[in-house]
Amino acid sequence: MTTTIYPARRIITMNPAIPFAEAVAVRDGRVLAVGTVEELAGWGEHTVDNTFADKVLTPGFIEAHTHVMSGGVWQFPYVGFFDRKDPQGNLWTGCTSVDAVLDRLAEHESQLEDASSPLIAWGLDPIYFPDDRLLAEHLDRVSLTRPIYVYHASAHLATVNTAMLDFSEINEHSITPGIARNADGTPNGELQEPAAMMLARSGMTEIAMAIMSNEAKWNYAYEARNAGHTLLTDLGTTRVNDADSLDAWREVTDDPAYPARIMVAGSPMFGGPQEPADLSRIVNDLKAQTTDKLKFGIIKLVLDGSIQGFTARVSWPHYYDAPEGHPGNGLWLMAPEQLADIVSDHHAAGITVHCHCNGDQAAEVFIDAVEAALERHPRWDHRHTVQHSQLTTKAQYKRMAAMGMCANIFSNHIYYWGDQHRDSTVGPERAAGMDACATALREGVSFSIHSDTPITPMGHLHTAWCAVNRLTATGEVLGPDERIPVMDAMKAITLDAAYQLKLDHEMGSIEAGKLADFAVLEADPLEVDPVTLKDIEVWGTVLGGVLQPAGSAT
Repeated sequence: MTTTIYPARRIITMNPAIPFAEAVAVRDGRVLAVGTVEELAGWGEHTVDNTFADKVLTPGFIEAHTHVMSGGVWQFPYVGFFDRKDPQGNLWTGCTSVDAVLDRLAEHESQLEDASSPLIAWGLDPIYFPDDRLLAEHLDRVSLTRPIYVYHASAHLATVNTAMLDFSEINEHSITPGIARNADGTPNGELQEPAAMMLARSGMTEIAMAIMSNEAKWNYAYEARNAGHTLLTDLGTTRVNDADSLDAWREVTDDPAYPARIMVAGSPMFGGPQEPADLSRIVNDLKAQTTDKLKFGIIKLVLDGSIQGFTARVSWPHYYDAPEGHPGNGLWLMAPEQLADIVSDHHAAGITVHCHCNGDQAAEVFIDAVEAALERHPRWDHRHTVQHSQLTTKAQYKRMAAMGMCANIFSNHIYYWGDQHRDSTVGPERAAGMDACATALREGVSFSIHSDTPITPMGHLHTAWCAVNRLTATGEVLGPDERIPVMDAMKAITLDAAYQLKLDHEMGSIEAGKLADFAVLEADPLEVDPVTLKDIEVWGTVLGGVLQPAGSAT
């Protein structure tokens, strides 16, 4: 048995009994002990490795809401508003106008050799162009003959050109909900939510193939390593009833060089099992196949859409300044009257349910469903989780605490869309109280925070920075009373995220017996000015005792 002792400038353990340490001893991929070098030497023969002598170690960051599509979409051009780095470290400048989007699309269209293949792009968000919303008529300026499919940053909408509408036979006679229309009833090119988006099948097929590729899985893990993450949750992207998809995950995670652990959630989305009993059975069967680097055991449901896409379900008075022609509220992506039965079936099968609820109206339906499930099948320690939890109210958090529910709060929205939420989607009062980490903390709800990558870039130092500072992209503080201390934000991205996934017995803190998974930082998050938290450089990670320095996708 080889023991390695790693001294560090500081170790933040997230173990309240021993919150800080000078060194950590690692044996067989697990934490042997923390303490001083002298104390750890008492465990016997060892090697002292000073690689981290001037660095800060924290538990490896745990992302409880991401998508492997984060690694796949980089196979297509990025047309988002903000600058963004790809997994290879290349910087893509943001497209800050409709003309900039069209210029980038035209550039890539000219490089396509096959005249019939669709042009796919991703990252668009029309809310940043309120006076010039991108529609089919704009994309027609790029090509009148090649189908174009532009995937929005929210992943809840897409915009296509006339050639794609024609190829997909989407017209004034189409009855699928979510097809945005001109005044005369003809489609305007915007497809809202999956049912409408998947009508443009050739575009969605290209994206699905990219997501399922091994390249996507490796890029996903490289992004994780570079940002200090040791576990990622692929929340609902993988079809757990597809043997090939599962074999692909086993292949990459079994590779000793793969630099992350993956939790794969089952879901009825994207062709997954539609019957709750079938989905629960598959997920329970997969639990027995869990490995050190590939884990199962949770299910994701999606109840509503996105706030910035005006498709989330929000309570009265609904949206503050919705686009012309908007129906007044968002879309139900599942029948709300069926949710109690669905949640009850999964709950009775011993599954933890994670439900996408951007709007407070959606959160209320899910909380009601959990309450019904508990009445029908009393069960402790279920940890059912409101995902996104953006407009969840104080009263709802009180109910969640009473029932042992968790929240995974989309704190990055404060920066990326906070100005738009204040001025357009939900108005100043509700925007000030959205992504309410401080309320969850006060009411005793265990919560994590997340990036939902590729919706926003992966990186928990940024999600923590958002929760701590609540600064919008224009530098305004949105809801100062919902700011939380740095230590609570660090707990949310480590131990509380592990708790939410029922993995806190294995990870989330640096203490004896747990996996030797660490984030390695160049500065101490508890000592820097909180406004600079997101700017701390990440050396890389340690995964099961193996050093994983950050770098390009190699």
